[in-house]
Amino acid sequence: MPKPHDVDHVDIVIIGAGFAGIGLSIKLREAGFTDFLVLERAAAIGGVWRDNTYPGCACDVPSHLYSYSFAPNPNWSRMYGKQHEILTYLRRLAADHDVIRHMRFNSELLEARWDDKASHWRLNTASGELTARILVTATGLFTEASIPTLPGLDSFAGRAFHSLHWDHQHELTGERVAVIGTGASAVQFIPEIQPIVKHLTVFQRSAPWIVSRLDRPTLAPERALLRKVPAVQRGLRAAYYGMIESFGLPGFVDRRFRHPFEAFGRLQLLRQVRDPELRRKLTPDYMIGCKRAIFSDSYLPALTQPNVTVETSGIAEIRPRSITTRDGTEHPVDTIIFGTGFTMPPGAVARIFGPAGISLGERYEQRPQSYLGVTTAGFPNVFSILGPFGAVGNQSAIYMIEQQISYIIDALKTIDSFRAQRIEVRPEVQHRFMAEVEERSENTVWLKGGCKSYYTTPDGRNAGLYPNWSFEYRSRVKNFNSSDYVIKAGCNG
Repeated sequence: MPKPHDVDHVDIVIIGAGFAGIGLSIKLREAGFTDFLVLERAAAIGGVWRDNTYPGCACDVPSHLYSYSFAPNPNWSRMYGKQHEILTYLRRLAADHDVIRHMRFNSELLEARWDDKASHWRLNTASGELTARILVTATGLFTEASIPTLPGLDSFAGRAFHSLHWDHQHELTGERVAVIGTGASAVQFIPEIQPIVKHLTVFQRSAPWIVSRLDRPTLAPERALLRKVPAVQRGLRAAYYGMIESFGLPGFVDRRFRHPFEAFGRLQLLRQVRDPELRRKLTPDYMIGCKRAIFSDSYLPALTQPNVTVETSGIAEIRPRSITTRDGTEHPVDTIIFGTGFTMPPGAVARIFGPAGISLGERYEQRPQSYLGVTTAGFPNVFSILGPFGAVGNQSAIYMIEQQISYIIDALKTIDSFRAQRIEVRPEVQHRFMAEVEERSENTVWLKGGCKSYYTTPDGRNAGLYPNWSFEYRSRVKNFNSSDYVIKAGCNG
């Protein structure tokens, strides 16, 4: 390793230039912090909204809620923003607040190790080495594609790709296409490709709960009103907040609250799928909220079309030009598209090594853990946005990101007031928080809803959702409590 004076030193390094990295950058500048750098592995900002370009890609939270409260946008063209429009919002946000100057692109984090003697982080990146006093992970949750290990996949002679890496050069018109997986991304792109393909076979392991989206274009008079009367937009945001927050009732309050939500889902299914056999296949066999419920008005109708087959018997083998299911049926296939979700935890955390030589990723694999989803015992001077138990299943991720940004800014101000070089959450504080999480999660629909999902660990515990109301979380992170942390002064930099 080079000596400290041989490499650049930055006070704060942020990993990721998506929603979280941009938002934190803006608030750092507002708070007077200017010595920071954002490391972005790609050549541009945007995170998941830069990378996901599959047909139909859009937000599944109303746009007025899926945006920062400090940067409202009255000009959304639809109730639910499309990918290109959300990316435009992020680009404008970064430009208006002049944070691009703090970003270093094509600079993937290769490794970060804590230097105990110097009380700072040593970072090796794709664009060089540097050191930093504070490290913030803002990489998001859905950054790396998960592709299942399937017998014979390597022998497939057609084109195969994941929705995260959509091949826009590959023409699907007139092809026999297999979609493996029925998660949120697949629910969006299936209705887009169904009209153009020769035949679409959807391989479904378990049916998702589908609830009406009620999306529509916004009208010019609406947008004009929001521009002229910002209070109306704030009211809309509050209304959407309350609507989304109500999903916590079946999630962690009492599973019996699921019945009205499930009734809406069953009504949607009955209304849009008239064939009893197909409807049986598409009826979830677990409680709503056990997996992520999905908002759509076009997915179920697409599956009823004559060129679509919903296959539920499971994949036995992939052959050069077909997929064989466990019942012995062979399905001719030209192209395979994976809608199989993302790996957890994100890869960047596996490359951050604390004083004990264990990576943050290894710690999460042992047991997802943190304090408030923001700090982790054993990893000094590291903050995370949407870390384990810093995300909720019943609210916009942007809302939670905004609360965590505020907490991190308050923490940094406190550190500077102490003239500190090192800060770390007390293990006993994290232990109490995790015990609370375990207790509150015990009877949730996530654990007792009759399914397996990324909401749970392999041994059946909560994998990272905060089991309480988002407004309760906000009250907990409103102020940084220095007594929860060991804060040490120092003179090294």
